Amino acid sequence: MKFKVHYMLIASAMFLANCSDDIEQQPVEEPGNEAIYPPVETNPANTTYSPAFAGQTRVNGVKTQTPYSSTVLSSSLTSPWGITALPDGRLLITQKTGTMRIATSTGTLSNPITGIPAVNSNGQGGLLGLCIDPQFSTNRMIYWVFSENVAGGTQTSVAKGKLSASETSIENAVVIYRANPSSSAGNLHYGGRILFDSTGNLMVSVGERSDLSTRPLAQSVTAAIGKILRITKDGAPAPGNPTFTQSGALPELYSIGHRNPQGIAIHPTTGELWQSEHGPRGGDEINRVLPAKNYGWPTITYGIEYSGGVIGSGIQQQSGMEQPVYYWDPVISPSGMTFYKGNNVPEWQNNLFIGSLSGTHIVRLVIKDNKVMGEERLLVNEGQRFRDITQGTDNALYAVTDAGRLYKIQKQ
Repeated sequence: MKFKVHYMLIASAMFLANCSDDIEQQPVEEPGNEAIYPPVETNPANTTYSPAFAGQTRVNGVKTQTPYSSTVLSSSLTSPWGITALPDGRLLITQKTGTMRIATSTGTLSNPITGIPAVNSNGQGGLLGLCIDPQFSTNRMIYWVFSENVAGGTQTSVAKGKLSASETSIENAVVIYRANPSSSAGNLHYGGRILFDSTGNLMVSVGERSDLSTRPLAQSVTAAIGKILRITKDGAPAPGNPTFTQSGALPELYSIGHRNPQGIAIHPTTGELWQSEHGPRGGDEINRVLPAKNYGWPTITYGIEYSGGVIGSGIQQQSGMEQPVYYWDPVISPSGMTFYKGNNVPEWQNNLFIGSLSGTHIVRLVIKDNKVMGEERLLVNEGQRFRDITQGTDNALYAVTDAGRLYKIQKQ
């Protein structure tokens, strides 16, 4: 009997060896979980850096089992940047050049909404992320981020205003916050996302403006760039903000050490803030953002300079600095993102969806206990730079692309 069992094991091993190439391409079904596939990233990394823990990069792939469809509702937007759902099911969209549009769930667009303070739309600047007031149905207030011309150059600024009854203009628009210092060194890395937290205060992502002279300010608590900020509706530091111990720390700071954070979202069950961040060559990140934490840029990073050189000391870990929950190398250029909390596609519950620019797809990350368990790439064949994504009141996903498209993604 022992000989028979031993023979069977050898035969099985030989069979598996001969079929290994086929087996690698097939999903493995784990009890109680969805099928597991090979990692979706197959291109070589830009670096030889090693992750700090298993699953921090190139996690196993997953595939949505529920049949779903994607529909182009419109191709007539002009460089859309931010999208959010209105209470009546329509969608409010910013256009980089300085106007907003309203889209119905079938793709009919309003005329451009005017009355917005002038933006500098050069480079990565313009009219950026937006959100609506929790009491929008009664007060019609909108909040947005934009790149503003100021003395000394440009900066990331936050404004608010009331959508007129005719929905043709923003009334009484006012700038409520400016992220100092300004910079004349370039027109990159403004950050630019904004949302309300559960306390009715605003969370704002601000980039470090890219230049070698401004990059170190991501680590400075006396500068607002390279940060996540938490402010009131009037632009003041929000009550309950964390205290940074260094001298001269700005009271509006929530976290520090960010490069170019172009996506923020609140986790549906924990209420914690998550963020997407552009790396250089390699090192795009997903972070779970906790108050008073330092996320490392430019001291630690999983990326390298565009020229190929190391950044700083070329280290990826340092005491007192947070590790990303997940990172990509090579980059995908993650932008706007949202957690799915609808029932249209039940298996997407609490998954994170991220628009990918250079990757030209939508990322789906399966997250459990604050760890990424699987990654999927959606709408790969569309060849679009997905700039932002949101969940509609109908529980479908809506995404905008740099080429001016508005997509609806839902169960078939």
